[in-house]
Parts: sequence; structure tokens; C-alpha cells
Amino acid sequence: MKPLYGKTAIITGANQGFGKVCAQAYLIAGASVVICARNHDRLQEAYDELKADCNQPDQRFDWFGADVSHVEEVERLVDFALEKNTRIDILVNNAGIYGPKGCIEEVDWQEWTRSLEINLYGPILMCRALLPHFKRNQAGKIINISGGGATAPLPRLSAYAAAKAALVRITETIAHETLGCGIDVNAVAPGALNTRLLDEILEAGPAKVGKEFYERSIKQKENGGASMLKAAELCVYLASDESDGITGKLLSAVWDPWQDLAKHLGKLKSSEIYTLRRIVPADRGEDWG
Repeated sequence: MKPLYGKTAIITGANQGFGKVCAQAYLIAGASVVICARNHDRLQEAYDELKADCNQPDQRFDWFGADVSHVEEVERLVDFALEKNTRIDILVNNAGIYGPKGCIEEVDWQEWTRSLEINLYGPILMCRALLPHFKRNQAGKIINISGGGATAPLPRLSAYAAAKAALVRITETIAHETLGCGIDVNAVAPGALNTRLLDEILEAGPAKVGKEFYERSIKQKENGGASMLKAAELCVYLASDESDGITGKLLSAVWDPWQDLAKHLGKLKSSEIYTLRRIVPADRGEDWG
């Protein structure tokens, strides 16, 4: 009854916050899991906290310190995962940072590009490293964690917004490149989560992140934010056999009826539902343009 039993996943950025919750959900679902992050001490702590959830026959749980924005470290991570497991079935690209906060002409350029390296290049490098393995096995699941910056402007967080929008487009692009290979590639919008990223916004203050976003963040802190568990459950679903054939989509853990998506597989495959597209006047009932 364990939906991920017998499968192995790599989850990046899993030493805290949503990545850690996702790793726990995968372990409970029966998967063998390799967690990674840049902070080795926190990664060890997360491993110690979660290892009790690794209790199925032949189930493994390992950790490996890595910065996914560096090619060599990604290669070492994948080599390590394959040394510990006979195969890799699932990749969850969760590692991410907000990056610099402020108007684009004022923020530090090196910090801006560093945000893209982690939020965009990291997931792409992980995909590049594992896609040959998935193609040989004719099976694989890739889940990219997107965010609010993908579907709407995010003033004063331009690097984060640009990277997350690009991540959704690369998700769909890789999904099209791998059609017929048994590989499903999707992006997840987990909702407004109360993680360290929220604490960063509150610490930065309205002068850097804007009054409206700051006040919205205070309310989010007070009401508890979206459920990390629900977002993790969506990630379990997208990693399971039940979601086979669903690919190239951006799915909201909060708003979309993802539990029943398999019933609509035919429509999903033949339409642009749950994708990012240009809006033309006719889409909004206008007769010009």
C-alpha cells in the first residue's frame, strides 16, 4: 500500500523547510531517499530526525552534501546515489533561495546571478545528470518546485521571479523532449509556505520588499501559511505510478484538484491546461488585437 515502495528519490534542499517535509513524506510512502543540501550540519540533523521513518524492507535513507549549482558536485551526488541504490526513479528539485531584495537597478549583480545559479541552473544540472539514466530505464519522474514568482510579477524579488518562471518553461520543454521515454516532468506551486524564506522577507522589511508584499507576509506568518504536508502529498502523487502520463504541467497544491487528475489524462495531454501561455485580447472577451 506504500505508493513509492521500491522507488528511489533524490531530493535537493532537503535539510529544512519544505524539502525536509517532502523527504519525510517520501520515506513514509516507502521510497528510498537521498537528501542533499549545501549546509552539511543541518543536513546531518535532518537525517537524524527523519531516519526513524525509514522502516520498510530494503528501504534506504542517505544524505550527501552538495551545491547543485556546481556541475562537479551534481555529478558526485548522482554517483553517490547510484552507489547506494541500484537505480534512481525520482528527482525533486527543491533547493532554492530568494536572492537579493530590492529594485533591480539597486541590487547587487553578483547576488542576482547567484540566485539564478541556484534556482534555475541547479535544477537544470540535476536534470541533465539524471536524464540519461531515466532514458535508459524508460522511466523517471522529475518534480520541480516552482513558486509565486512563476505566474505573477514579484517586484523587488526579480531574480527569484525570473528563475521560477524560467523553471516552469524548462519543465514543459524537457517534458516535450522526453515524450515517449516514460519520463514525466512537472512543476509544483506549493503555496505560500511559512519557511525560512518568509522569515527573510520579514527581516528585510518593507523598504526592500515593498509595503504590500511585506504586509501580506505578516498576515501569512500569523495565519500559518499553506500546508507543507499538502504540497508534499502532491509531490508523492507526481512521483507515483498513479500519475503516469501527466507531464509538462504546473500544478498548484492549494488550488488544483490534483488527486483526480488521472481521470482527465486524455484532456491534459491534448490541451494547454496547467501551462503558462500568452493572453491575447480574445481570451478576455475583447474584439481587438
